[in-house]
Amino acid sequence: MTKDIFIVQGMHCAACSLTVERALKSVPGVKNASVSFASEKATVEHDDSVSPESLTKAVEKTGYKLMTQEHIEHGGEPSYAGASAGEHDHHRMLKEAEIAVLKRKFTAGAVLSAFVIIFSFPDYFPFLKGLFPLSLRFPLLFILTTPIEFWVGWQFWRGAIQGLKNLTANMDTLVAMGTGAAFVFSSAVGIWKLPTGMYFDVSAVVTTLVILGKYLEAKAKGSASEAIKKLLKLQAKTAHVLHEGKHEIEMPIEEVKLGNIILVKPGEKIPVDGEIIEGSSSIDESMVTGESLPVDKKTGDLVIGATINRSGAFKFKATKIGKDTFLAHIIKMVEEAQSSKAPIQKMADRITGYFVPVVLVIAVLTFAVWFWLGSEPALSIALINAVAVLVVACPCALGLATPTAIMVGTGKAAEKGIIIRDAEALELAGKIDTIVLDKTGTLTKGEPAVTDVIQVGSSDGGDIVQIAASLEKFSEHPIARSVVAYAASLGRQSSHPLDTAVQKKAKEIETDYYTVSNFQAVPGKGISGQINNERVLLGNIGLLEENGISIERLSGKIEELENEGKTLLMLAKNNELLGIIAVADTLKESSVDAVPKLKKLGLDIWMITGDNERTARSIAGKVGISNVMAKVLPQDKSAKIKELQERGKKVAMIGDGINDAPALTQADVGIAIGTGTDIAIESGDITLISGDPNGIYEAIKLSRRTLSNIKQNLFWAYVYNIILIPVAAGVLWPNFRILLSPILAGGAMAFSSVSVVLNSLRLKTVK
Repeated sequence: MTKDIFIVQGMHCAACSLTVERALKSVPGVKNASVSFASEKATVEHDDSVSPESLTKAVEKTGYKLMTQEHIEHGGEPSYAGASAGEHDHHRMLKEAEIAVLKRKFTAGAVLSAFVIIFSFPDYFPFLKGLFPLSLRFPLLFILTTPIEFWVGWQFWRGAIQGLKNLTANMDTLVAMGTGAAFVFSSAVGIWKLPTGMYFDVSAVVTTLVILGKYLEAKAKGSASEAIKKLLKLQAKTAHVLHEGKHEIEMPIEEVKLGNIILVKPGEKIPVDGEIIEGSSSIDESMVTGESLPVDKKTGDLVIGATINRSGAFKFKATKIGKDTFLAHIIKMVEEAQSSKAPIQKMADRITGYFVPVVLVIAVLTFAVWFWLGSEPALSIALINAVAVLVVACPCALGLATPTAIMVGTGKAAEKGIIIRDAEALELAGKIDTIVLDKTGTLTKGEPAVTDVIQVGSSDGGDIVQIAASLEKFSEHPIARSVVAYAASLGRQSSHPLDTAVQKKAKEIETDYYTVSNFQAVPGKGISGQINNERVLLGNIGLLEENGISIERLSGKIEELENEGKTLLMLAKNNELLGIIAVADTLKESSVDAVPKLKKLGLDIWMITGDNERTARSIAGKVGISNVMAKVLPQDKSAKIKELQERGKKVAMIGDGINDAPALTQADVGIAIGTGTDIAIESGDITLISGDPNGIYEAIKLSRRTLSNIKQNLFWAYVYNIILIPVAAGVLWPNFRILLSPILAGGAMAFSSVSVVLNSLRLKTVK
């Protein structure tokens, strides 16, 4: 399956987005489609049989426009998102042009509406007496109102006509019917000189107010989507490419090719992703990781495009360009999240699907009741009340309630180096009550180092390290790498705290390993192999116990080391214990700060690790965690998550995204934690790019605030319609003699949409 993001033009309300969504889902081969009215984007998951043209045609039939990659290639309009800054700039230009048109239409409508009001109520403007005869009142009002109704408000008529063709109804239908009814009725009164009032003012002012609401809404929605613009601005514009490794050529980053050698000078942005081949520097990666402190880089290290070179100059080879860069990947994930729908929105969508037809029925009933039971002039009052119902009942607020909050929330998270995969993950993260933290790489740095080498009896300490390194060089586990690195480092040290036997073996270890045959990894326990036809085991206590090897002689030392939080590697040969290598992983400084913060959120905190109980509790105690799951093999972690879920817990699993993938998938929310380009950001529902555990607290706090914001938006959107539709229908008239003017209804409708967006924008202030 392929997932693409497309830009949708022509949507004016939530009902529009549902129409486009249904059209996309009707295309054979489309597995799922989600259309966001707020971001004006469609996310489509489809198989290879689906072409962009088939999707475009399906949407065009509904009266809307889907913009694909073909538009770009043929010099047209921008395509689905996730590509270059140019495409996004083009989309921004289109939005700015649309906002400019709305502004012009509102200005023209406001000026003309002022004259319509003056000529509609001459008694309130004494200075007009005698300036024009009463016989000219109708022609003047008709001439002034016509451009407002059919130019200023043309988008509503176009949408209503298209909806009629598709047998659907939306906000355009309500506005066009409401203002159109007032215009047609007033025209009929003027032409046939009927003995009742004209309501050109309703047609003109309501149309102008609705356009004002759409203008303010478009401006506010632009503010809600600023996160993508900020990420795009991070990109460098040019790169210093070394031609044939010598001549420096400055070129746009779009022209950089894979394998190009690029020179980066102090203070410059790194143009694309790559690997340093010469030089070293300190690099500020805060713009993509959220980590404030610069990171030292040297030859062989990877660099991320858009980060800033703070000190020395260096050369690097381009390994990822264009859509494959780390920043482009982040932008695509943020866009997908902003275009996705949260589960809480499904209820709003169901209501919106029935909302407009129900409002039309209420408007007809309102007209009928007032026409038959109302006082004179019954026809005029019936019409005005029906128009008020149509105008006040706009589903825009309902459509904006969830997606605007999602857009702002995911954008704010991206600024902090937190990438949220979709709206569902954002909502679920706000509901979790239990956190399970994997020890290695989450609470610790994931860079273990050898601290002790313990001999048994007359064993040679140097030989213990040499045998262990010979075995571990076949493994990619972090502990294995630490043993091999330790062995290699011994010969480079002028002195060492271990005994002289270890020092004696140093040079030999650096250049010569034992030949190992029949190497075998025992998951979660250790490794084994044959050296000089003798069986050698290296692993935890469980591996030795499984093979009947006693550790009694070192039980006291083992307990002492485990209480210090160290991981122990037992080395045995021919079923005899030779010695122990102790390895310790350093806690992240931020782990000690993060756990208390998570507890303040009322979360139940657990640590999960393959270490034994004593070692695990020692490390957990240092960060303030009392709930520990120890001696858990990698393949069993998902089962432990499931056990918590069976107790009714909503669980978030935090791991490195690689070894913990099954557990991340099993959890209600999987949070992948890592650093820079090394992280597997596809593994989790939420990704913490910097690897800082404080990001877990930030992600959950922001998710809760976003979920709360969505509920506030939905509450006020529902309350607005629940209260004002009956008022517009006239339920307050019998007891309080109160009717809702269509003009006030239009103003209230515009205010409701804008207020929802402004409430969502408050998420930008979350610290």
